[in-house]
Amino acid sequence: MIFRRRQKKGQIDPDEIFLDSVNLPQFDTQQFEGRLERAIAKSSPYLLGVIFTLVFGIFIWKAEALQVERGEMYRARSMSNTLRQIPVFGERGLILDRNGVELVTNDPERTYPAEEGLAHILGYVGYPGETDLAEQHYLSTEEYIGKEGAEKVLNSELRGVAGKKIIEVNAKGEVASENIYQPPLPGSSFKISIDSRVQKKLYEYIKGVAVDRGFEGGAGIIMDVRTGELIALTSYPEYDANAFTSGKDSDYISAALNDKERPLLNRALSGLYAPGSVVKPMMALAALTEKIISPEKQILSTGQISIPNPYDKTKATVFKDWKAHGYVDMRRAIAVSSDVYFYVIGGGFQGQAGLGISRIEKYFKMFGFGDRTGIELEGEKMGVIPNPEWKAKNFDGEAWYVGNTYHTSIGQYGLTVTPLEMVRAIAAVANRGLLLTPTIVHREDGFTASSTKLAIDPKAFNIVHEGMRLAVTEGTAAGLNLSGIEIAAKTGTAELGASKARVNSWVEGFFPYDDPHYAFVVVMERGVVHNTVGGVFVMRQLLDWMGVYTPEYFK
Repeated sequence: MIFRRRQKKGQIDPDEIFLDSVNLPQFDTQQFEGRLERAIAKSSPYLLGVIFTLVFGIFIWKAEALQVERGEMYRARSMSNTLRQIPVFGERGLILDRNGVELVTNDPERTYPAEEGLAHILGYVGYPGETDLAEQHYLSTEEYIGKEGAEKVLNSELRGVAGKKIIEVNAKGEVASENIYQPPLPGSSFKISIDSRVQKKLYEYIKGVAVDRGFEGGAGIIMDVRTGELIALTSYPEYDANAFTSGKDSDYISAALNDKERPLLNRALSGLYAPGSVVKPMMALAALTEKIISPEKQILSTGQISIPNPYDKTKATVFKDWKAHGYVDMRRAIAVSSDVYFYVIGGGFQGQAGLGISRIEKYFKMFGFGDRTGIELEGEKMGVIPNPEWKAKNFDGEAWYVGNTYHTSIGQYGLTVTPLEMVRAIAAVANRGLLLTPTIVHREDGFTASSTKLAIDPKAFNIVHEGMRLAVTEGTAAGLNLSGIEIAAKTGTAELGASKARVNSWVEGFFPYDDPHYAFVVVMERGVVHNTVGGVFVMRQLLDWMGVYTPEYFK
């Protein structure tokens, strides 16, 4: 037993020895020197297994959320990073004239005829600007839209319905493939009321007279007095619609915008002109309806009338006629365009009552002066009918005098109209009192524009028609005395400025005389006062041409 005990004590058992590392400073305790290793607890593997199971469960749960619950959303988002949807625009509809003639083409871009008098009525197309995008529902800045004229008015019909195309792009943004999955629908072609043959020739004759005789511009219109359809509406000079559509020729566009001849001005519906004597048929109808004079009563024109000067009663103010006509009744006064006769029925003179400015204004408004006509085209201006309030406002409070009434009665003073206002008014004379809304829309289904029946004595129209026919057979419109068609007409020469060195040369009328179908107006702008060739010559050339090439209008 003693031997065994000694033998046991001779062995060093680490479990029986306590090492005090504090007394052994040479041990690196950070490296666990001088410390006994402790066995891993039996629970540690189980704990580690639980942790791994939990992490794996979270991973499975997240994968399920990504792939099952939100898989479709992330798939779509992923696809959208590589697939893009863009609009596809169909071919823009064509604009046709009333006979089905194409007025625009689409190869390879929108193209318009040049120098045929159609620019102002067709307009042009271009890309949407900021205002267009803000006010309209356009899908892209690369879509052609109507900017002016019929292109703008009919844009919703002409543009069609956009389709959709899917393109696939790679990481560099390059197109890898593309496919149309919703084809676009082309725009509808649209017939306008214009006869391109008549339009082109009217423009050609206006341009020719303007260039040869020194007029600054001109406009011409032909209107169906039964439906309100415009057969022709042209303005000279005009612009190149192709240049504005492509936008490539910036020099041309800049020059056109700043041209003193104003080629962008549609003179037919935005030009304001003193009308001169072309208002005399309306004055006659007003006087007959108000019964201030009999159509047979004669008034003497010695070439002038005079009244006391409102500023100096010892002196007279003279109002001249363009010539001495002698005694004229209403028919004759219309035919020879006697200013004295219309001074008298407008403002009164020596016992003959006049309409006075209030009633003159009333009837001018009745015929549509001083108001927009309601045509579909944009940019229409309103003329001005002078009255005492207008004068006071524009002439520092000056009073209205009878002389102002005289000048208004013959289409001067502050009276201005557009050619479109004028053709609408003379159409109402031709159709015996139906004031139509002009339209560029052509319908073959008996369509008639909106209209207003004028409160005019029906018998009065006979007198005025006869006077206008007499103007052609032996009066101021004798240049329109054709053998193939009977025309009724009235001319007008409006003096401009204080010097009166320039004039607007007007002609208006209708045909056929016995059964009016069409009314017309031509104005030649700011020509030399001594020139005798103007609106009548333009219309004569056109009617001669129409008699040969478009005789259907004479039937």
